[in-house]
Amino acid sequence: MSKPTSAAITSLPTSPDDERRARMIRYAVAMGIRMVCIGACFVTPGWWMLIPAFGAVVLPYFAVIAANTVVSSPRTAVERPGAVLPFDNRPYSGGPA
Repeated sequence: MSKPTSAAITSLPTSPDDERRARMIRYAVAMGIRMVCIGACFVTPGWWMLIPAFGAVVLPYFAVIAANTVVSSPRTAVERPGAVLPFDNRPYSGGPA
């Protein structure tokens, strides 16, 4: 009789909360960079102002795309334990102890 294999904790998929938190952080960082671009528009002289203006206009699109992209990790099937037995509701009939 062989011992049933168990799933290693490193082979389990990322929890939905952790994955959602990572996407929110990516979005917040992108929006922070956008705010820097908007601020740079006020202090950048001449036609150089087009560079931060372009970043302030285009960056929200890429931030939303990055925030809505779910990273799919290679998933392995998580197996249920093999030692779980069904519940028997019959009273104990005694026997050798």
